[in-house]
Amino acid sequence: MGGADMTTLHTARLTLRVPTMADLDASARFWASDRSQMVGGPWTYEKTRDSLADVIDQWRRHGFGLFTVTFRDTGEAIGGIGPYFPQTHPEPELGWSLWSADLEGRGLALEGATAARDWFFAASGHRTAVSYTDPANHRSHRLCERMGATPDPDAPHPYGDEPTLTWRHHAGGRA
Repeated sequence: MGGADMTTLHTARLTLRVPTMADLDASARFWASDRSQMVGGPWTYEKTRDSLADVIDQWRRHGFGLFTVTFRDTGEAIGGIGPYFPQTHPEPELGWSLWSADLEGRGLALEGATAARDWFFAASGHRTAVSYTDPANHRSHRLCERMGATPDPDAPHPYGDEPTLTWRHHAGGRA
C-alpha cells in the first residue's frame, strides 16, 4: 500500500492527496459553517485542528485516510473524501464533504469518492466499508446508491443512540 508520503490520485477534474496541516483554514471554514450539520458539525477551530491531526495520523497508522480533494488544474483545496478510520469506528468509513455549496451538483463528490473507494479496496485488503449518514442527508444517500452501496441496518456505528443510516460498500461493487 502507498504510504502517506506517496499516495496521490488523479481523476479527470480532481487530485486527491494526503492532507497536511496547511489544509486547516479551508477545512475549518467548512466545519464552522451550518453546511457541516449533516456530517457532525459545526465544530470549533480547535476541534477541526484536532480532527485534521487525527486524519493525518490515520495515514501513519493504517496506510490510508481521508484525502484532501483539490481541483486538478488549480490545486485549490475543495473538500475531504475517502476512507476514514478513527479509533472510535468499528470499521473503515468512506466519507465525503465538499467545502462549498456551489460545488454541489457537479458530480465532484461522486468522481472523488469513486476514485478513493476503488483505491482503498485495491490498496488496503479490505473487502467492505461503510458510510454513516444522517437519515436526512438525502444527497449522501443518492451518492451511496450511485456508488452501488446498499443500506446495512445491522452494521454497528459509533454514534450511540444518534439516528444513523449506514450504507455498505463492497469491493468490486458487489452487494
